Amino acid sequence: MTDKTDESSTASGNSRSQEPSPAVPPGPATVRRRGSAAAALGLVARRLRQPLPGAQPRLRFEMPPEYVHEDQSGADADRDREVRPQFGSPGPRMSPQHPLYMGFMGTVGVGLALLVYWIGSNTTQLLLWIVAALFIALGLEPVVGWLENRKIPRPAGILVSVTVLVSAVVGFFATLIPTIVGQVTEIVEQAPVWIRDFINSEFFRSLDDQFGVRDRIAEELDKFVNDPAAVGGIFGGVVGFGSTIANGLFGTLIVLVLSLYFLAALPAMKKWGYRLAPRSRRSRVEALSEEITRSVGNYVIGQACVALLNATFAFIVMSILGIPFALLLAFVVALLAFIPLVGGMIAGIVVLLVSLTEGWQTAAIYGICYFAYLQFEAYFISPRIMQKAVAVPGAVAVISVIAGGSLLGVLGALIAIPTAAAVLLLVREIYIVRQDQH
Repeated sequence: MTDKTDESSTASGNSRSQEPSPAVPPGPATVRRRGSAAAALGLVARRLRQPLPGAQPRLRFEMPPEYVHEDQSGADADRDREVRPQFGSPGPRMSPQHPLYMGFMGTVGVGLALLVYWIGSNTTQLLLWIVAALFIALGLEPVVGWLENRKIPRPAGILVSVTVLVSAVVGFFATLIPTIVGQVTEIVEQAPVWIRDFINSEFFRSLDDQFGVRDRIAEELDKFVNDPAAVGGIFGGVVGFGSTIANGLFGTLIVLVLSLYFLAALPAMKKWGYRLAPRSRRSRVEALSEEITRSVGNYVIGQACVALLNATFAFIVMSILGIPFALLLAFVVALLAFIPLVGGMIAGIVVLLVSLTEGWQTAAIYGICYFAYLQFEAYFISPRIMQKAVAVPGAVAVISVIAGGSLLGVLGALIAIPTAAAVLLLVREIYIVRQDQH
């Protein structure tokens, strides 16, 4: 009986051994090893977060706390009360009618006005770079905000926006520079042939027989070669052209870096700007400022969309008609289309002049197609894209573009309409409201 029981237990054990065994939980030793490894990693992470011995935390420029007067009480004080100023409460202000106060503040005001004028007159280029960078930052802010609403962190949105902008600029120069180099090389290679054909022509021979053109040209060339001032002028012109290109590249880099900083610090800049206003008017200043920045950002984005559609249409038409340098001319059309009112017209004239090299029929077809598109854009595309941007009367837009172009060139023409919209908004919401109250 015992043998049978042993055999049956052995058989059942063999059958159980053939079945997949359940997962065995880790033993106490394994759990202890895993716990010690996790503790070691946690200790390393805490050590890495701790500052080095003797190191001090980096100072941060923070906004001062909002001060609440002692006589303020009630719900407003409970809602707005914060830490008091670090160096004590401010004392009473001096009366503005005090002679010492009036004389001192008048002198300080005149001195500050002269200082601002001197700084502005000596840093014009830097101010233009700052204005351009701020304009680009305000234009990219709606894109960054849209990405933030899609749960994308602000640094990642800034990186994507700036990458797209840099790619567009690099693509333009990557297309422009090889084209210019190729055309200059072709001109240099063909110049001797053109000169030889012109000299051997009957027209030049008749001029030479009547006026002695060959001798006159040789005499002028000898004078030019033997004149040190002329040779120095050529060298100075080459050096000046090179310095202009270097300054342009340096300015582009500065504008790009400033745009990146402005875009990253735009919320903090707005907050600091609002704190400079009196507390009683802070909410109104914030509302007006947000409306102005929103209008500027929407205008830049809308103008970029209009310019992209304009350049795409021009590139398609130029490719169909076989106009040379279609891609380069499309970049030129996109840049000129950023200039309101007159940019599209100038772009069409530039492309027409290039298309004349293929014949007047090609130029006529392109002119009809492109200027018909400009009318379609003015009545159907721009109103729908710009409906959330700015609303400026036509006469004010024309005057502002002309004035901005006269003062600051292309940059002034670009920012003219947003500036005019901001001025109109301030006049409507501040000046007219005050006048209606009297």
